[in-house]
Amino acid sequence: MKKILVLFVSTASLLGLNNCFAQNDPAAKKVLDAVSTKIKTFKSLTATFSLKSVSSKGANNGSKSGTISLKGQKYLMKQNKVEIVCDGSKIYNFDGNKTITISSVEDASSTLSPQILLSNFYDKDYTYKLVSSTGTFHQIELVPNDKRKNVQKINIFIDKVKNFITKAKVLDKSNNTIEIVISNTNTSTVLPDNFFQFNKAKYPKDVEILD
Repeated sequence: MKKILVLFVSTASLLGLNNCFAQNDPAAKKVLDAVSTKIKTFKSLTATFSLKSVSSKGANNGSKSGTISLKGQKYLMKQNKVEIVCDGSKIYNFDGNKTITISSVEDASSTLSPQILLSNFYDKDYTYKLVSSTGTFHQIELVPNDKRKNVQKINIFIDKVKNFITKAKVLDKSNNTIEIVISNTNTSTVLPDNFFQFNKAKYPKDVEILD
């Protein structure tokens, strides 16, 4: 299941909501602008998430859950013993055993960070359209302009009342799907900056650090 978490973090990059293309759906842009406006009111937040992997043949490959804490560009994601912490400039990925991999935010510009569901960042290399507004959610489909990406499309579901994304379905080119659901969101929490600082002392003494 670690691979599911890694795929969640490394499928694609979703950056730059305001960098819209002419072919983008104005109705989808209106919804995303509302999400952006709402997100900007949050100083920090915490939430739980679940990841469900389904194969191209419909087989359930299992699911896992974890927690996310966010403050601006800083975040901490935990799933069992696995931790990913970003202090705004570097990302520290602890595999839950004895290895920590360090990368810069710039180097990870092609990754799908947890902000996909809890921020106002969407890739300038994606086009989007409003698929449905029935019920309590807006559904928006994002398709990569770069066909070399391993993602066919990403469907995001935006709560009409909360005005932010609570679910996403990522379909890769092999027709495998990962469904990500966000719940128990707390936007009134106060998180200090040092909450997102890497502390080697938290991990096993013999942990190996790779950068």
